[in-house]
Amino acid sequence: MRNKLHTKLVHEGQYAAEVEVAWLESETGWSLYLSLEDAQKLDTVRQALRRGDLKKASQLARVFKLMPITV
Repeated sequence: MRNKLHTKLVHEGQYAAEVEVAWLESETGWSLYLSLEDAQKLDTVRQALRRGDLKKASQLARVFKLMPITV
């Protein structure tokens, strides 16, 4: 089994987060998939952003505040 590191983006409301996960690739020919821990980490970050709990989200990911650009 091989791992490929990847950054997933999670967007909730006015916030976005970059979450580092590892895609797993097995020799059985199945496509790439996430470990249970990485899937739970994505869910935890998404729920924290939804609640506005930036402290919790920042412990697991890089968090950004999205702002509209006016021209």
